[in-house]
Amino acid sequence: MKRILVAAGLVYGAADGPERAHILISRRPAGTHLADWWEFPGGKVEPGEAPTAALARELHEELGIEVEVGDVYAVGHHVYEGREVVLLVYACRVVAGEPHCHQVAEFRWVTPAELLTVRLPPADGPVVERLRRELGA
Repeated sequence: MKRILVAAGLVYGAADGPERAHILISRRPAGTHLADWWEFPGGKVEPGEAPTAALARELHEELGIEVEVGDVYAVGHHVYEGREVVLLVYACRVVAGEPHCHQVAEFRWVTPAELLTVRLPPADGPVVERLRRELGA
């Protein structure tokens, strides 16, 4: 079974922007694994690449934004058909650029409470559970 290391961002808006208390999520494009599901944006870590560098690269490629990557917020793991995904989710803040749909079907800024109502892949479960605990939901 193929094991994939993925770096994703719990991306908050710029500190001085109107979306500063919101989290950025993106919808996977048609024709991909888990097409049309919402997710924390990010992608595969290439061999020899640091997860934080992979995350910064993926967010720039997919959404056209530059981020400050912080600490690991949560670690997810799930076995899908034919692949095992290990997910490192980092707290991030946008430092430059406005998101655009370069390699995603759609993006949306949501509050942490709204995020609890969105259908996310199973590997994202630890992030949702931590947010649920922090919000007392």
